[in-house]
Amino acid sequence: MNKTFFLLCAAACMLFLIAACGQSDDSDNQAQQQSASEKSETIELSYSVFFPPTHAHSKAAEDWAKQVEDRTDNSVKINMYPGGTLTGAAECYDGVVSGISDIGMSCFAYTRGRFPVMEAVDLPLGYPDGMTATRVANQFYRQMDPEELKDVKVLYLHAHGPGLLHTKKPVETLADIKGMQIRSTGLSAKMVKALGATPVAMPQGDTYEALQKGVVEGTFAPMETLKGWRQGDVIDYTTNCQEIGYTTTMFAVMNKEKFNQLPEEVQDVINTVSDEWIEVHGQVWDDADKEGLAYTREQENEIIELSEEQSTRWKDAISPVIDEYITDSREKDIEGQKSVDLLRSLIEKQN
Repeated sequence: MNKTFFLLCAAACMLFLIAACGQSDDSDNQAQQQSASEKSETIELSYSVFFPPTHAHSKAAEDWAKQVEDRTDNSVKINMYPGGTLTGAAECYDGVVSGISDIGMSCFAYTRGRFPVMEAVDLPLGYPDGMTATRVANQFYRQMDPEELKDVKVLYLHAHGPGLLHTKKPVETLADIKGMQIRSTGLSAKMVKALGATPVAMPQGDTYEALQKGVVEGTFAPMETLKGWRQGDVIDYTTNCQEIGYTTTMFAVMNKEKFNQLPEEVQDVINTVSDEWIEVHGQVWDDADKEGLAYTREQENEIIELSEEQSTRWKDAISPVIDEYITDSREKDIEGQKSVDLLRSLIEKQN
């Protein structure tokens, strides 16, 4: 009797253990399946940025991505590709359109003629600082709503502070700049030509070496490049010509189809963070300009202030660039005069 009872108890224990193991295996399998399911639901996006990884705007783009990830409870993962490692500066926009990257940041000016309406923002209209230029660029885009950007989802724009002349030799007058080889992009190339110099088109990433080797004798760029791109190491002078300060507008855009496929709550987060990052980038530009000024002074480079007479002459010299834009716009059925008037009004309101 005792032996039979013992065998029954042992059998019952074995059945219990087998059942428990089975339940444990089922739980493990369910946990693994849930983990795999959660992983498969994570939305991965690629972000191509032309700025080098150490640059302040590359870091600002990373912070934007981190905010999107955090505010979507990490249901979105954004993989960053700084320094043009996924698409080069000039190929960045088309890379977004074609889907090589989901998101891209670069300059409109690197593909001249592609964005005739947005080109107006880059005109030498005397931008005082990066915050003003950034706000104006976004306000201008929203009011004009140009057809040329309909193939992407525009997240936001940002634009640098006044483009100034940085050279290997001192430039105090129009006569001094005449015949010099000056790196420039977009409409700033026309400005260089109007001042009597020879424009040489190239992206920022190539400018340091070009200055170092003497391929160009100077560059038109904001003060931030003197530290952000280390160009303060290979120039000796900066001519403060802020009265003709131009800007270069930069875009953060997303593949339109990819954006439309996102859940609505994710779209809302991206839109909200993008609106906030207009101010972020504007401040980054102003901070970077201050750091660039401090850096170039550390290198004992000289800042040249134009005389009032020379300032007026420089401003008169570049006025045909603005007039030419307006004239050329008529031939393209673009409201160039409206664009220039709007930009001047927006700059004045910011000031």
